[in-house]
Amino acid sequence: MGYTAVHADWGRLDASLDDLGCGRSWADIHRVEGLELACPECRGRVFARVSPHRARHFYHQVRPRDCALANESPEHHLLKLELATAARAAGFRAELEVGNEARTWRADVLVFDRQDRPFMALEAQLSPMTPQDARMRTDRYAADGVAVCWVAMEKRPWERGVPSLRVAPPRNRGDAWTVRHGMARYTWTAPHTLKTKAAWTHISCSLEEAIRWILQGRVHAHTGPDATLWWTARSYVQLATVRARLEADAEAVIQAATAEQRRQAAQQRAFAAEQRRLAAKDRRLAAEEQAREQRAEQQERLMAFFEHAGMDAGLWPAFMRMVRSTSGKAVECGVQSPAHGNGLLLYSRPHKDSAFQLAGVVCPDPSALTRWPTDLTILVPGQAWLSRIKAAAQSPLKVAVLNPVTKRCTYERVGPGL
Repeated sequence: MGYTAVHADWGRLDASLDDLGCGRSWADIHRVEGLELACPECRGRVFARVSPHRARHFYHQVRPRDCALANESPEHHLLKLELATAARAAGFRAELEVGNEARTWRADVLVFDRQDRPFMALEAQLSPMTPQDARMRTDRYAADGVAVCWVAMEKRPWERGVPSLRVAPPRNRGDAWTVRHGMARYTWTAPHTLKTKAAWTHISCSLEEAIRWILQGRVHAHTGPDATLWWTARSYVQLATVRARLEADAEAVIQAATAEQRRQAAQQRAFAAEQRRLAAKDRRLAAEEQAREQRAEQQERLMAFFEHAGMDAGLWPAFMRMVRSTSGKAVECGVQSPAHGNGLLLYSRPHKDSAFQLAGVVCPDPSALTRWPTDLTILVPGQAWLSRIKAAAQSPLKVAVLNPVTKRCTYERVGPGL
């Protein structure tokens, strides 16, 4: 594990100190009489013990300030050794604390390929690190063509964004380090259809197995659907890709069907709108035709009145618009009334639901004004008619003078004494 013994029988100590004493009891070290252990870095005396995390390690009798091994936690050192041991067991050369020439990185464990080129760094990352630092340090390795796997013993905020493993130390002597998070498989219930369940699931395995699979290329870093990086086999990725393609195709069919439904609905709405437009046009044309017929019928019906009033038939629509505008009410044209001096009767209603009532007479014969109702308005189309009314009035009369030519409207009170 990197420590050396002095003043001791090396043959009796080799088995106990072979990468943490695999196969021998840790207590055996204490039973070697006359054994004194020294740190290979600072040559200071060290002793064996078990940490609160059950990690077997050596500690300095007096911790020196400048010793790198003394300032490294037991868990970190043991995890580095476990990573190096796993890499060597997989058939690769692995060295501890190796950096590049530019000194931009220093790997806890650097693994070399069959051509003795560095290709994978195994980092025992037990101290805090931000996701940004993890990404930056990973990129530094990648710049030199070295992949990296970060290994932690607790859940860390950076483990989603970089290739990593979360491990647990052995509980009992002889147990293996275990991967709790970072390795995943894709399960898809047969038959492989969209109706059968499929999901990524994290798996547990020994750390030695995980490192062997990673270094031998049996698993690789894969970004899952939730943007989390984990290690998995290519066959699982291919299976997930097939499933994703089926889901995409099914979604495309659904989207196409939805788009077709929207297109048909839009087409139906457009057709209904066109039908409404044509119907409105037919109603408008029918209303216009009806209005023309009514005007023609009214023109024909009022010919005798126009002759009586000496009014141009072409001015009659403008005259009626002035009547409706000045009265502010709905006005309907009646018939020529002999009882009112052959004047044309006009009816109005103050409200929509009320009945039409006689409101005025247009151009009555002045000879009929002897007993004229005082509340009945006389309407005339100019001053000539006003003069005739004034000359014949025998009682107070209210006269509305509406001139469709000048578009002026005035009210006059005429009669004896006015």
